[in-house]
Amino acid sequence: MIDLSAVVPVFNEEQGLVELHRRLSAALLASGLSSEIVLVNDGSRDQSAVVLDDLAVKNPSVTVVHLSRNFGHQAALAAGLAHARGRAVVVLDADLQDPPELIPALVEQWQQGFQVVYAQRVDRRGEPLSKRFFAWLYYRVVRRLADVDLPVDTGDFCLMDRVVLDQLTAMPEHHRYIRGLRTWVGFRQTAVPFERAARHAGEVKYTFRKSLGLALNGIFSLSTAPLRAATWLGILISAGSFGLALWAIYQKLSGRFTVPGWASTVVIVLFLGGVQLLTIGIIGEYLGRVYDEVKRRPLYVVSRITRLAE
Repeated sequence: MIDLSAVVPVFNEEQGLVELHRRLSAALLASGLSSEIVLVNDGSRDQSAVVLDDLAVKNPSVTVVHLSRNFGHQAALAAGLAHARGRAVVVLDADLQDPPELIPALVEQWQQGFQVVYAQRVDRRGEPLSKRFFAWLYYRVVRRLADVDLPVDTGDFCLMDRVVLDQLTAMPEHHRYIRGLRTWVGFRQTAVPFERAARHAGEVKYTFRKSLGLALNGIFSLSTAPLRAATWLGILISAGSFGLALWAIYQKLSGRFTVPGWASTVVIVLFLGGVQLLTIGIIGEYLGRVYDEVKRRPLYVVSRITRLAE
């Protein structure tokens, strides 16, 4: 059996794939374990598929899983995990911001008995200050809201033992948030600090819209706090409205009642309307996830697999 599998989702990364393969192969060799590389082509529109197939032809330890279209980073990651054969699996991004050279340190902690070893960022080079601030804030907000103790400043870059991997691949949910699920399953976990490097080549794939979508997915996947917040907001507004009604009655009985102005009426109506739309939106997010789950569609579709040696 293979000791270690490296799983890498790929989307339009043709410029950096050769360097990724070189550094990743060297890091796996340095770990001293038998290993394989599972590269998942997530419907790339550039020449990534050609480069990936060429790497698989030249290196028997490389497996390329081609998806039929772009299903998204988390779905591609799930596809790679499903095809990994190692006793442990390392997950990292293709842009080399997750340094492959950290793999021996992750393996060392795994060999000491930890079943999940996640890489924890202590610095984020090459990223604007605004992005670093919002990332810092996001992880701490999610940790407060989540039903599990989610470690801060950690992405998908980690090593997981086969027992953890089997639990993750057995989960049928459609909206996956791997870094949250690996915390939810439990087992012995520890961190290895590292400095996140700048992107090696190509353009950033996680735009603000995609990052926001992943952030919201993390919150809605790990917590029902938004639903509870909507409930408490409704209670507070109802209590305030009841208090305002008592005040109006008092003003009427005391003879000091005056006709309210249009401005206050408009403000109250718009405020209540905004709260109602917000609450409906929160309920819709959860209901949409239920709708996706009950359809029972596959998380991804594999078009073909390139592997030189079986």
